[in-house]
Amino acid sequence: MDFPYDDLIGIPFVDGGRDRNGLDCWGLVKEAFRRQGCHVPDYHIAATRAADISREMKNQEDDWIYLKEPAIGCLVLLRLTAGCWANHVGIYLGGGKFLHAYLATGVCVDRLSRWRSRIVGFYSPGGEWH
Repeated sequence: MDFPYDDLIGIPFVDGGRDRNGLDCWGLVKEAFRRQGCHVPDYHIAATRAADISREMKNQEDDWIYLKEPAIGCLVLLRLTAGCWANHVGIYLGGGKFLHAYLATGVCVDRLSRWRSRIVGFYSPGGEWH
């Protein structure tokens, strides 16, 4: 996946955000894949409900293809809360960097190395995503 993302950087984090006024991590994923003509299902779970997010992400795992190594455009699944499978997501950009919408920063480019202990895995769209 190669998509322009510079215009997304700096958009504030908004729980449930799905437009330029604010994005949460899944809203960012939806926008990135929309730009590639790929439909991604929506989830309406508050960012503070980590266990519910984790459960829904785990339920959707069969729709994703696990990757042993990150590939440009793949999902980066992260665990921000102990006891969860994963409850945060970003998009791998290459060069050890990924794009994500985070409460403290809004949409930003970050280093995988900074989050290494929280990375659950790398996945590409599959199943129902097209």
